[in-house]
Amino acid sequence: MTLKRLSVVLLACLTLSACGGVDPNSPLGQRKAIFKQMLKTGEDLGGMLRGRIPFDGPKFTEGAVKLDALSHEPWKHFPSVREEDHTSAKDDVWQRQARFQEMARTLEAATGELVIASKVQPYKASNLGPAVQKVEDACSACHKEFRDH
Repeated sequence: MTLKRLSVVLLACLTLSACGGVDPNSPLGQRKAIFKQMLKTGEDLGGMLRGRIPFDGPKFTEGAVKLDALSHEPWKHFPSVREEDHTSAKDDVWQRQARFQEMARTLEAATGELVIASKVQPYKASNLGPAVQKVEDACSACHKEFRDH
């Protein structure tokens, strides 16, 4: 009897825990995954410049290219109308699409400039730092305007 009750409780817990997840194939799930990759890549680049991670020029360039490619991806996963799922995006994403798209293009331009800066030899923080800062500023500006926390 105890094993049967324990099985029922365990099954109920597993079922409830699955309810709160985001479908990784949904637009929300896909853009969240891209944004997480962008964050990780950007943190690695910033970490190299700020001494948290040993600087490796070729890896830095590789990361800049990856970040640039990723920066073009999340926007296609914002549907034309707001989803029912809980999202960190403010309603302004859908109400002010022109501004949102403008900020997306600003980020894409900044990551493109970072790729160019990352290919200049020899690698110098004085070349790379401002380019990384421009990417970070573009991310931050969009978050302040369109993210709900």
